[in-house]
Amino acid sequence: MKEMILDQTKIDEKTAEVLQKLCPFGAFSREDGKLSVNAGCRLCGLCVKKGPPGAVIIREKASEAKIDKSLWRGIAVLADTSEGVIHPVTFELLGKARELAAVIGHPVYALLIGCGNGPATQELLQYGADEVFVYDDPGLADFLIEPYAAAAADFIEKVRPTALLVGGTNAGRSLAPRVAARFRTGLTADCTALEMRPDTDLVQIRPAFGGNIMARILTCNSRPQLCTVRYKIFTAPRKQESAGGRVIPMILPPEQIAGRTALLASISKERGIDLTAADVIVAVGRGIKNKKDLEMIRELAGLLHAQVACTRPLVENGWFDPRLQIGLSGRTVSPKLIMTIGIAGSVQFVAGMKGSETIISINNDAEAGIFQVAHYAVIGDLYAIVPNLISRIKTHEPII
Repeated sequence: MKEMILDQTKIDEKTAEVLQKLCPFGAFSREDGKLSVNAGCRLCGLCVKKGPPGAVIIREKASEAKIDKSLWRGIAVLADTSEGVIHPVTFELLGKARELAAVIGHPVYALLIGCGNGPATQELLQYGADEVFVYDDPGLADFLIEPYAAAAADFIEKVRPTALLVGGTNAGRSLAPRVAARFRTGLTADCTALEMRPDTDLVQIRPAFGGNIMARILTCNSRPQLCTVRYKIFTAPRKQESAGGRVIPMILPPEQIAGRTALLASISKERGIDLTAADVIVAVGRGIKNKKDLEMIRELAGLLHAQVACTRPLVENGWFDPRLQIGLSGRTVSPKLIMTIGIAGSVQFVAGMKGSETIISINNDAEAGIFQVAHYAVIGDLYAIVPNLISRIKTHEPII
């Protein structure tokens, strides 16, 4: 990594004025008669080439002390629980952790924080954890960020896992940044893929720059490596009725359990629309020209006993409830069958549904990105195909 050095002994008022005029990014600032570099600097080197000789130097930054990666061992998964029930994303992450751990020969850990979660420990072992570290205390019965963050930090300090995988739930998204900040380490949110290198560096993959590229993010010189992953991104392993492994009780000092906030009451609200639970989905995109045309989509969905969903533009149009949006900025789904209609297939949308068992896509563009993941591609005008499909289903005619 490069850095810029200003030799103040060679910078007077005239030199500073020249450098300020020379920089196209406005990266030089003057305060109290002293020249400094602000965040606008792009390290383009123009000031070095055309500025006053010796006033500005760009050089390679001295490398930081490297971490001893051998001191960090194991792939850990934060068990997300509510009222003693483990969120399914935890099982998906345990399956992925097992794959990652196999590359480097590390064990798989599960971190369980709460109160009275005894039955959950056996479930975690059955889904692939080698060791379950349990913080069980009445003060941890409800999710409160301060004591939970303290428990997670205590676990990391004592066990030193090389990576901690966290579900992209409300609790996980609250906890992961606090843990990362405590250990001054990186955190990648909403990963769509994970890979492990032989040197224990975790490659965290997610869309970036509006989905135009898939960024491969590494935390090479700090540990633990943290990432969050949404529900339905990975596949949960098969549950093993007889599983080995150990349950290790952990103790958190009372002063760390007593946070500055207290839960006074808990009010359950209606779950409403749960797109992730649907077995069959009919998803519609910008190929639909008018809101009234959604009636034929709903008719098709009714015949298929499917849930109707959409892409982001249709939510922005006010045509759909935001809870019915599929994609990285919406819901991640993996139904038995999904039919996409008039959807081009952006990276964000595909990341939210590519785990579906069967994908049927209807689009008039033969080059549409959605066809890269579809199992069955129907190329043509949806306004001709969908009514024909509805008619054939009603009359029980063969579709193919």
